[in-house]
Amino acid sequence: MAGFDFTRFREQFPALKRTVNGRPAVFFDGPAGSQVPTCVAEAVRDYLLEKNANHGGAFTTSRESDAMLDEAHRAVADFVGTTDPDCVSFGPNMTTLTFALSRSLARTWSAGDEVIVTHLDHDANFTPWVLAARDAGATVRRCGIDPTDCTLDLDDLASQLSERTKLVAVCGASNAVGTVTPVDEIVRMSHEVGAKVFLDAVHFAPHRRMKFDAWGCDFAACSAYKFFGPHVGVLVGKRALLEELEAYKVRPAPDDLPGKWMTGTQNHEGIAGTLAAIEYLVGIGTRGAPANASDLGLRSSLDSSFEAIHEYETSLAAHFLEVIGPLPGVKIWGLTDVDDLDRRVPTFSITHDRIQPAELAARLGERGIFTWSGNYYALPLTTALGLEPAGMLRIGLLHYNTIEEIDRLAEVLRAM
Repeated sequence: MAGFDFTRFREQFPALKRTVNGRPAVFFDGPAGSQVPTCVAEAVRDYLLEKNANHGGAFTTSRESDAMLDEAHRAVADFVGTTDPDCVSFGPNMTTLTFALSRSLARTWSAGDEVIVTHLDHDANFTPWVLAARDAGATVRRCGIDPTDCTLDLDDLASQLSERTKLVAVCGASNAVGTVTPVDEIVRMSHEVGAKVFLDAVHFAPHRRMKFDAWGCDFAACSAYKFFGPHVGVLVGKRALLEELEAYKVRPAPDDLPGKWMTGTQNHEGIAGTLAAIEYLVGIGTRGAPANASDLGLRSSLDSSFEAIHEYETSLAAHFLEVIGPLPGVKIWGLTDVDDLDRRVPTFSITHDRIQPAELAARLGERGIFTWSGNYYALPLTTALGLEPAGMLRIGLLHYNTIEEIDRLAEVLRAM
């Protein structure tokens, strides 16, 4: 994959042609929601105009819609790394799906049980479990971080795990500072005491290959709008657990998988766009046009795609550290050694010793560079770092970003 050229894939994103004050816009806002390739928008349009129907009808458009939904379940199963498409559920977003699952899991907890959350996480993988534990009378424990590099404190996690631990909720990658967690090790440690693991893979999924079955975690969630698709959430779980737990749903809804966990009519056009987003990613691995997900060499193509994405994004991250790190007044939070790039994704949060994050974001926005300021819902982290209420400025790099865009950012920051 050395020297992989991502230029032609940039060409598939119409938004990247936008200009601000006569200069190309720079989309460093991906962690809040990526841009979408043309094929995704076309899939949404095609669904709405050609096969828009509800589920289970005895007529042509409903059958075509159901066939698309079945294909999407298979494709997403391959994307998240499970062999069981029925264990994939769709919903509005990761947050909503997590709240629904937390409510069901809480019914299995009682006083004396414990739940572990972490200071590295997005609040959507923190507050749902805190509230669920409160309702069940369970105790919440909080795993700390090393504030010098924003990595998870595994010794702290190990010290808090016990036979009372029912769930460990952890992210695959921090949406604020890019830290990648050692999922395999966390799952092993948790399972040794009989605890289940819920993985928030929302920020991991656009950058690295998801491996649900190989990781062995019990549940994972991600959001298609972070990996170049529409606003659709995805939940995957182990079959035995999904079948055993009680889902809060209406009586006519199915009791079998996957329908058991998909309450109400789904966003079918969004699911069609999610399927197209995965087909786009498959196309990176085949170095060609977006593939058809029904041609299931899909999983190996996704392996190749994410190998290429990881290699390219690592080069972006290395360049970012080289040109942004030395800037006067700028502090990069998290891992900053180029030898640690495998332990992070190219999402960077910075602070400036003279300019507040909100003002930085506004100044950059005026110059056509799109970033985010604040805590980006990573409130557990910004609180632990003592950065509330101002937070940080987040610059998120994806495979459609370029070295030239990073240099432009450095030029603007240097002039401030």
